[in-house]
Amino acid sequence: MAILKHIASKNADYGAAQRYLIFQHNKYTGKPITDENLNMILQEEYYLDGIHCDPFTFDMECMEPNAHFHKNQNYNEIKSHHYIISFDPKDREENGLTGEQAQKLGLEYARKNFPGHQALVCTHMDGHNGSGNIHVHIIINSLRKYDVERQNFMERPCDSHAGNKHHLTKKYLVHLKQSLMDLCLREHLNQVDLLTPAERKISEKEYWAERRGQKKLDEQNKKMIEDGVNPRTTRFQTQKEYLRQSIDRAASSACNLEEFQQLLLQEYKIKLKISRGRFSYLHPGHTKPITSRKLGTRYEEKYLLKLFEENSRTEKAKEKNDEQKNTIERPYSILIIQSELQLVTDLQNCVKARENAAYAQQVKLNNLKEMAKTIAYIQEQGYGTREELESAFLEVKNATASSRKSLKTIEDRLRSVNEQIHYTGQYLANKSIYTQFCRSSNKGQFRKEHSAEISLYEAARNFLREHSSDRKIPSMRLLKEEKDALMKQKKAAKEAYHDHHQNQKALKIRCANVAALLDQTHSLQLTSTTEHENRVFS
Repeated sequence: MAILKHIASKNADYGAAQRYLIFQHNKYTGKPITDENLNMILQEEYYLDGIHCDPFTFDMECMEPNAHFHKNQNYNEIKSHHYIISFDPKDREENGLTGEQAQKLGLEYARKNFPGHQALVCTHMDGHNGSGNIHVHIIINSLRKYDVERQNFMERPCDSHAGNKHHLTKKYLVHLKQSLMDLCLREHLNQVDLLTPAERKISEKEYWAERRGQKKLDEQNKKMIEDGVNPRTTRFQTQKEYLRQSIDRAASSACNLEEFQQLLLQEYKIKLKISRGRFSYLHPGHTKPITSRKLGTRYEEKYLLKLFEENSRTEKAKEKNDEQKNTIERPYSILIIQSELQLVTDLQNCVKARENAAYAQQVKLNNLKEMAKTIAYIQEQGYGTREELESAFLEVKNATASSRKSLKTIEDRLRSVNEQIHYTGQYLANKSIYTQFCRSSNKGQFRKEHSAEISLYEAARNFLREHSSDRKIPSMRLLKEEKDALMKQKKAAKEAYHDHHQNQKALKIRCANVAALLDQTHSLQLTSTTEHENRVFS
């Protein structure tokens, strides 16, 4: 699949563009790579041509129209535009794409879409990040040198006249992408739809920020490993990637926009802002929100609202199935308690009731209703005495404590299994390097060259032996099976604890209401502060 990238440059040194195309450069810093004599190293294989200029005097020839038309003289002006056409790596083997053919296609594309401009067209064969894909660089002077015939993609009359600058608009960019797609289809090369917005949009700037950050993190981790410290973070994450992953997790469980917004804020400290139907997200370590358009279509309003509807339907279907299941089988009779009872208000200690007679009368009526509900509930459940009601409360309280203890035990074991999976993966990933180290004749030199891998292997091996009863390396398959079983147990234990906890709070209200009804001091005294009441009985 061929893709198109665009970079605008304000660098007045046109020679820097020539050097970038001809000589090797560091992918992270952009600086040229030199030999021991500080001489720049040529590209291993490249094809270079010029349009309306000699490729080796491109810098000098670009200065002539700039001076003639008095353009590109200020610092803030865009001096050149850099377009990159990256072909699919499969095109070399499957479709026989060569450097000469790619250069020919690049020249055709530049002449068709940038008429009248001085341009450098250069094809590189090395690819990026070891991918081996062929890619074509097209660098044009932002100022048009010659008058040309007006084309359909030109939006302004002046776009065909000499002395006017290259103007890249959204419509023009759509034309450039469509032109590249047509070119690849004509040549039977692999191609995707470039006009469809990406679900996860990663810009060139973000891509290189992630690469540089990962390189820096690897260097820091290597130093930590040499000092005997096991690094906790091995993957660098940009702010946009943190937003994407957090939004994906929150959106997968939210059933409406309010719940989604609350989850983002509580779990990930991300603020969702909505302006004119557009979503933007504020990273906790950032001061300016990032719009959903910069993250991808998965994070825009249309996609998320549709996802919330699907989640809501799934949740309702699940609740219906659970309700039918609970109707058939209920392990505890206490769990069937359903009521909207509220705690009765103590008029003697209610300041507002003493000051406002109408409010006091309203509270009295409400208390009578709650008392009536409490009596009806006691009769329905068949509690003959207060002792039976208190006994039911203590039973639920003990069940709550037991379920919480069981849940904590499962979570502790799950945490231990996850840790073993992590170190087992680390052990297996570096085992081959350690085997080579053991067989090496010069172990000191080998360890120096592969110190990071060997340290990771030894740390993982020592951890697994310490946490294994027979000092053997555990099976990854068995660990994952145990993790799956523990996840199911955790879910069931969490639901049981929630049910017991909710019923404990409900029975506590009923016991308190009975105590108030009988005008006696109940052994279960409620906290006097309003804040604690809201927290316990909400």
